[in-house]
Amino acid sequence: AGRERAGAAMAPNGVAADAEALSGLMAKLAVAEAPAAEVAAAVKAAGAASFSSSGLLEQMVAELGGADKARAPSRVAAAEAAAAVVEALGEAGEPYGVELVPALLKATSDKQKAVSDAAAAACRVVVGALCTHATKHVAPALLAGMDSSNRWQTIALSLDLIGELAVDAPKQIAQCMPDIVPKVSGLLNDSKRQVKEAAETCMKKCADTVANADIEKLLPKLISSMVKTDEKPETIFDLASTTFVQTVETAALAMVSPLLLFGINQRTTKVRRQCAVIINNMSKLVDNPSEAAPFIPTLLPALERAAQEVSDPEAREVCDRARGQLQNIADHYARVGDLKAKPDKVLKMLGELVPEVDTISAKFVSAVVCSLVDCKCLEVEEWKTSIAPYVTAAPSDKATVAVQKVLEECIKDITVEEEDEEDDDAEELCDCTFTLAYGNKILLHNTHMKLKRGYKYGLLGGNDSGKTTLMRSIANGQVEGFPDASEVRTVFVEADILGELSHLSCLDYIFEDPRIQACGIPREKVADALARVGFSEGQGTACYMNGVSTLSGGWRMKLALARAMLQKADILLLDEPTNHLDVINVAWVKDYLNGLKDVTCIMVSHDSGLLNDVCSNIIAIKNLKLHQTRGNLSEYVKNNPDAKSFFELKASKFKFKFPQPGKIKGVNTKGKFLMKMDDCSFTYPGNTAPTITNITVRVSLGSRVACVGRNGAGKSTMIKILTGELVPQVGDVWKHPSCRVAYVAQHAFHHIEKHLNKTPNEYIRWRYENGDDKEVLVKDSMVLSEEEEKKCKALLEIPYEDSEGKVTKVKRVIERLTGSRKEVKGQKEPSYECQFAGQPHDANLFLKASFLEKAGFVKHMLAVDEKIAAREGLYVRPLTSANVESHIEDVGLEREYGTHTRMSALSGGQKVKVVLAAAMWNQPHILILDEPTNYLDRDSLGALSGAIEEFGGGVVMITHNNEFCSKLCPETWLLENGKLDCKGDAQWMENVMKEKVADVEQMEEMTDGLGNTVKLKKQKDKKLSRKEIKAMAKVRKMKLENGEDLSDDEDWDGDVYIGKKK
Repeated sequence: AGRERAGAAMAPNGVAADAEALSGLMAKLAVAEAPAAEVAAAVKAAGAASFSSSGLLEQMVAELGGADKARAPSRVAAAEAAAAVVEALGEAGEPYGVELVPALLKATSDKQKAVSDAAAAACRVVVGALCTHATKHVAPALLAGMDSSNRWQTIALSLDLIGELAVDAPKQIAQCMPDIVPKVSGLLNDSKRQVKEAAETCMKKCADTVANADIEKLLPKLISSMVKTDEKPETIFDLASTTFVQTVETAALAMVSPLLLFGINQRTTKVRRQCAVIINNMSKLVDNPSEAAPFIPTLLPALERAAQEVSDPEAREVCDRARGQLQNIADHYARVGDLKAKPDKVLKMLGELVPEVDTISAKFVSAVVCSLVDCKCLEVEEWKTSIAPYVTAAPSDKATVAVQKVLEECIKDITVEEEDEEDDDAEELCDCTFTLAYGNKILLHNTHMKLKRGYKYGLLGGNDSGKTTLMRSIANGQVEGFPDASEVRTVFVEADILGELSHLSCLDYIFEDPRIQACGIPREKVADALARVGFSEGQGTACYMNGVSTLSGGWRMKLALARAMLQKADILLLDEPTNHLDVINVAWVKDYLNGLKDVTCIMVSHDSGLLNDVCSNIIAIKNLKLHQTRGNLSEYVKNNPDAKSFFELKASKFKFKFPQPGKIKGVNTKGKFLMKMDDCSFTYPGNTAPTITNITVRVSLGSRVACVGRNGAGKSTMIKILTGELVPQVGDVWKHPSCRVAYVAQHAFHHIEKHLNKTPNEYIRWRYENGDDKEVLVKDSMVLSEEEEKKCKALLEIPYEDSEGKVTKVKRVIERLTGSRKEVKGQKEPSYECQFAGQPHDANLFLKASFLEKAGFVKHMLAVDEKIAAREGLYVRPLTSANVESHIEDVGLEREYGTHTRMSALSGGQKVKVVLAAAMWNQPHILILDEPTNYLDRDSLGALSGAIEEFGGGVVMITHNNEFCSKLCPETWLLENGKLDCKGDAQWMENVMKEKVADVEQMEEMTDGLGNTVKLKKQKDKKLSRKEIKAMAKVRKMKLENGEDLSDDEDWDGDVYIGKKK
């Protein structure tokens, strides 16, 4: 490859250099008598080598380096002659033109404008005539021209020429970027306008050579941050939010390395951590360690320092992880060496194979060879075309042999020895290279996989490394390069029972499976397949006429294997095939898999016995690559001791953990209602028919309710009314003042859509920073209408008791409720502290809830109740970054995404987890979920299900996922045409009504937001006297007989209160 070249071919080899004639020409040039064309013609006639051997080249360089004003015409003539000679010689003149570049660049700063212009023009001709693969050969001269010791004209021209090469030879300039970026970036703030502008243009053109789509959109910011230091932190943040999927090469690393080095050396922990994350992510995608080698000497020591200096333990761990990743590349580089062509070795070979070629041309050819190798241009014909013009001094047959030998040797230098192939005749089923991602996470990058018939492969990898995703992608035909299903049939073996077929017998379940139907398999063959795995036609547990839903885990696995084999699988993909199996069934699975001589199996299992007894090969996922080794698990662990960790974690499955709700005063059983709706109806504005009509529901700590119904039946509307998101036109809604409610809406993202520039951790701390939930205070039920605002500003007659006990009435305007609430003994309702307009704080009064309700302060009281309820939860767990980070991890969001990634960069499933974590922060008593399964994957759903089962509060959920809700909810609210029908397990409901609320263990100490530990005194239970117990029982009995409502203190359970004082 090469750009168009000016000039004619060189003269025949037989033409000898006429040294005396050429020297005479130089003498004429010295007095500016010889036209440039005459010099060029003479050199061409004498042969390209004569340019150097005659001393003409050396004399031109010497003349151009002069500074005598009187010899300015000679310098102009020398520059013009240099350009003319290179043009006349064509390709053969390129090696000599490169030798002239330093002198021409220096001459562009000549004080005589004629010399400066002539030198600049000649330099452009020389550099413009070079073939693309000579770019790396001339680049050092151009970079030297940018040195600050040079005058601005030389620097500016050097920048211009590098920029032009970036356009004409992008691959070659990309290889030079580690040297270019530091030089050019240092000139972006140059005091000379011409240099600064040239540097900006050059950097933009060079940045365009970065063939990495991941950072392409960030290149302008990267360049801008090189100029403006205050933009660096934000650019680092943007880079940390980038999902890297492309192979990372030298040019990409060159552009980000200065920024990362700046960040990792800062004192700010957050910035240092983000840089470590970027380095870790990008390092994983480096295929050739030679690409990263130029940056290791600076980045690795910086990471080592950060891993020791950073105060935050988690950030230190991240820095150390990045250091380890970079160290792996350094170790790999030390082990395999520089996988690039070796210039000295090539030059030595050329001297031995084609000694006729002069030193200048040999150095040039060596540079072209190295460029061809680095650009992965390894075809013989391309080499002959690219090298032949520069070795014409040697006989053509000799030159051809030299090219072939150099190519062969270079291929050896860049090839890594691979493990010997298995020396058997097994059929090869797959040999492909691919990249695999899940959402925005790269699991495997540019990795190679080879599978052979009959082999049993154990697939190893840490949690979230992509084992199951890889197998599902193979089964679904989503792996690039994997053979088509018509060539190789792959089946993913699942022991799950399809819900729509769960009512059938085992035989019919297999026969009716869509995959079996697609294969056209008759019923008789299905029966035979079931018999082969242990089923029978007779009576008993193994009868294939039994209902499929009655099968145990072991029989379900056998059923799945029979279904897989009926599809004539070439490859079986098994995910934890021995889960929930007893010893006998595990042994059966092992024997069955070992008996499949012509079927390849890939299995993921934490059962080391299975991997030892069945596997012939191990495939391990490490650093986004598949590494295959021969032998079973024991042999693999022998050489890789760290693999033991995969099996030590077998009991720890992916799960969520919800905080348990605190105890509410007076609520001693889980059956006592905390929320209710009575005869509520609601019609949306613009509609004539109500969406819901006469809805009455109750929710308690023991509630486990599934709200079901067709789309548009009013489920979400009912839930929004229950939670206060909407206000009914008819009916009453009530919530216990101390009850905390977590609500995750169907369109969950609306909770966070105004805060996408925050991290999840920052969002939760913002939401609860004042001790209350800011999201609660923006509900329709909490916003005052104009009429209500007017009513609240009215003058009121307020009863006031002075210090002598005399009650008088004073006229005042309530300015606001201060947020304090108290329970007065003997009073059924709470009182709220009020501040009055124009009055000092010591004039504040506590007024009854009934009085304030008449005065229009209902929503004000609700706001106070919400704040007090929220603060009760916050006292148990201070709102610190560490506490929030731990809480977010409990709902399945890694700290990388929870604390260090902005929400705008999160996936749908991750955002749902953020909303869930935010809602659960204040330890709610009631959890309300509207379509929680919309964005969560299967693992997350299972984890959510487990968390709900262990949650001590009430749960109400709307979902169309029958499997999810039927497992969790014995009570059902069926909405149809706006009407509600409540159903449920009567025995379960009776039991839960009586279930006692568990006591919350009192804290002995509390850590505040600054890390200070405060010792707390435990409240001791005080026994009541027999007289006090009788008096309490008498008051309670009288109220019940009179049909009066009981206060929280009076609605007690004798078993709980007798003998104790609350």
